[in-house]
Order: sequence, then structure tokens, then C-alpha cells
Amino acid sequence: QVQVVESGGGLVQPGGSLRLSCTISGNIFAFYGLGWYRQAPGKRRELVAHITSEGIANYANSMKERFTISGGAHNTAYLQVDSLKPDDSADYYCNAERVRVTPGEFGRDYWGKGTRVTVSS
Repeated sequence: QVQVVESGGGLVQPGGSLRLSCTISGNIFAFYGLGWYRQAPGKRRELVAHITSEGIANYANSMKERFTISGGAHNTAYLQVDSLKPDDSADYYCNAERVRVTPGEFGRDYWGKGTRVTVSS
């Protein structure tokens, strides 16, 4: 059984910062990467950033300035978010991409349940 757990969300004032954590656990042989997504009420889920298990990071174009993803190895990824704006309020989800339990399989994705970020004064 593979589990993906996010943490670190909360209420923060505009201009503040948060560090979100994503940890995958279980009988994991290997995985391709970890991605952070967010979904605001009434909007589609969107990619924020992705990092491979080797530490190669990529960002959505609009997220490069204030978001920093790190980790990848050791089954954990972090998302540092700075200069938070009310528009950043959303549920932030972690996706573990192409998780393999055994060496011979292609792998599948697993999602966490999300952590809520609310930016408000």
C-alpha cells in the first residue's frame, strides 16, 4: 500500500511564506517524481512544480518566481511558497508519479488528500 501525505498548509497573511511537505510511504521500489498541484474553489487543478527522484525540478511558467520545489530523493518533496497572495489560496495536492512496487511494472500515480492554504488578512 502506497500512501502520499501532504502537510504544512494553514492560514497565512498576504506577503507571508509557507513550506509544504509531501511524503510517500509504503512498499516502494522506485518512483519517477513528485509533483505539487493546486486547486482553488471553482477552478481546475493546475500544476505548480515537479521534481524527479533525481532532483531535477520544473515549474509551471506562472509559478517560477515565488515557488521553490526541493527534495525528490528520500521519498519527500517540499514546496516553499513566498510572497503569498490571496489568489494562492487553494488546496495543494502532491502527486507521486509512476510509483513502482515491483521492478517489472510500469508504475502508477498516487495522489494525496491535499493540504489547504488560505491567504487572508
